[in-house]
Amino acid sequence: MPDTTALVLGGGGARAAYQIGVLKAIVQFYPRNHGIPFKIICGTSAGAINGTSIATHASCFHLGVRKLEWIWRHFNTHMIYRASFTGVFSHLAKMALMGLQDERINPEPGSLFDNEPLRGLLNEVINFARIDRNIANGALHALSIDTSCYNSSRSVTFFQASRQIEEWNRARRGGQRTHLNTEHLLASAAIPLVFPSIKLNRGYYGDGSVHQLAPLSSAIHLGAKKIMVINLDSPHKQAHQEMEYHPKTATIAGHLLDTIFSDTLNSDLERLQRINSTLSLIPEAARQQASLKPIDTLVIKPSEDLSQIAAQYYHKMPLAVRTLLRLIGINQQSDSSIVSYLLFEQPYCSALINLGYQDAMCQVDEIKAFFNLD
Repeated sequence: MPDTTALVLGGGGARAAYQIGVLKAIVQFYPRNHGIPFKIICGTSAGAINGTSIATHASCFHLGVRKLEWIWRHFNTHMIYRASFTGVFSHLAKMALMGLQDERINPEPGSLFDNEPLRGLLNEVINFARIDRNIANGALHALSIDTSCYNSSRSVTFFQASRQIEEWNRARRGGQRTHLNTEHLLASAAIPLVFPSIKLNRGYYGDGSVHQLAPLSSAIHLGAKKIMVINLDSPHKQAHQEMEYHPKTATIAGHLLDTIFSDTLNSDLERLQRINSTLSLIPEAARQQASLKPIDTLVIKPSEDLSQIAAQYYHKMPLAVRTLLRLIGINQQSDSSIVSYLLFEQPYCSALINLGYQDAMCQVDEIKAFFNLD
């Protein structure tokens, strides 16, 4: 394969706006009519949505990034889930009523919010037919979307790729070839309990980060020899402070989300670095005989606490959502990262885009070396 560089985009709800800033920094090093510099794109949760959008514009990197930036800079929460008082509390009443019914009568999955607006947005802005065309003309080699199957407790990667890529099956994870559509994206972005799971084929699927044991494995199975990762794990300023009181439920819930979206990716990156170090000790001839090659990686992650940034724009969140969060103990001063995942408002998203751009520009030398740019 002429190009085996992969882009891996992690999940994190509204935090995924940060990824757009990083891509905005990278795209300026390429001519306006240049294709994407990574022919393999792997995404999880909100990262899957960003990755799919880029994949549909694989033949023109500038256009793909520009369109994504425009959408994120004009976001509001109502475009993702119903955020009015009627929308929020009528949905909760519906969920409470469903809890009293037999599952065979009403099999609809429960959730804190109704994200039907997101389905409409995805249908409007993403042309999935372009994925096949871009694969056929060589602008794209593969696109994958990570999901979690609640029926089997397995991580399932749905992918669309050139014919030579085969499906894979490993312990508690596997890859399935398919024609990707909106339902795959909704499944991958279905944050547990926050958004409803999605039925695909005969199973119910949720956020790809839940059962994800090896986030980098999809890129490797699809043929990647180099991997660029935009990680949404940010430094938490209060992480090492002693707590005077027991942590609240909201704080614990925030830690759970951080664990789901970040811990396995960080662990997999450490594992890959150890494998590369081990391979460097093995003679080249032995490596070639065993078909073992080190995989070069470039990781860009936030330099600032995204939860602290979200707190600055807490008042921009719809009043109904703030009311609901206060009922479960979350306010502007709460030591919880939940707000940073749910705050789909233009000022916050723009702040993350700007931060992503600045962080990427601080790694210009590494970026140019990774993509072999003069």
